[in-house]
Amino acid sequence: MKNLIVHAKRLLTAVLFAPALVFAAAAGVPLDKAPLSTDFERLKRGATTFVAECLACHSASFMRYNKLTEIGFTEDEIKEKLLPPDKKVGDLMTIAMRPQDAKRWFGGVAPPDLTLVTRQRNSEFGSGADWVYTYLRSFYRDPSRPNGWNNVVFPGAGMPHVFWELQGEQTAKITQNPDGTQSIELVLSKPGTMSPQEYDEMVADLVSFMQWMGEPIAEKRKSIGIWVMIYLAVFFALAYALKKAYWKDVH
Repeated sequence: MKNLIVHAKRLLTAVLFAPALVFAAAAGVPLDKAPLSTDFERLKRGATTFVAECLACHSASFMRYNKLTEIGFTEDEIKEKLLPPDKKVGDLMTIAMRPQDAKRWFGGVAPPDLTLVTRQRNSEFGSGADWVYTYLRSFYRDPSRPNGWNNVVFPGAGMPHVFWELQGEQTAKITQNPDGTQSIELVLSKPGTMSPQEYDEMVADLVSFMQWMGEPIAEKRKSIGIWVMIYLAVFFALAYALKKAYWKDVH
C-alpha cells in the first residue's frame, strides 16, 4: 500500500477479542512510545526472548555472549540458558544460516543484523526503539502475502509474525476516509497465549534489551558526560577568575 501512514491509537476494551489498533493513512508512520527500561531483570528477560526467538534468523554480530554479564547474567547462566551447543561464551552472537540461503528463503532479502537496529531506525516519527516496538505489535493476517502476514508499520515485510502464538492473530479492517486517506483498524480476532498487556510487556522487555545491545555503554557515557560538564563549568569559572585578575590593572 503506497503512501501509507499509520495514525491512530490503541483501543483497549475489557473484552479479550475486542482489543484493536487503529491507524490513519497519510505520508508517514506515527509510532507508539516504547516503554524502555534499564532494569536488569527486564533486560535479562529481553535477552532470553531475543536468543530464543530472534537469533535463529537474525544475527547480532557486534555483540559477544560474555557481554551479557553486564546486565546480570553469570557465565554459568549464559551457558545454561542462552549459549548454543556449538558456541563458546566469548563468541560473537552470529548464526549458522548463510546469507545466500537466507536471500533465497526470504524473498531475496536476507534478515538484517539486529545489533544496531534501534539506532538505525530513528525517524521524525520516533526513535528506533519506538519503531521496533510498534512494528512487533502491528502484524496482521494477509492471505495475499507469501508468508500470510503483513505489517502496518512496514508494509510488505518479508518477516513472518514469529510471535503470533503469543499475541494471537490480528485482522485489518480498512476504511476510506472523506479526505482520501485510509484508516486501518487492527482487531485481535484470535487470542494468543498472552493477554494484550502481557504481550506488550514482553515486547517492551525485548526492545529494551535491543536498545541496550545497540550501545551497552550508554548509561556509563551519560554519567561520564555529567562529570565532564561539571569539570568544564569549574574550569570556566577558574579561567574567568584568572582572566579578571590578570587584566585588572589594564582595565
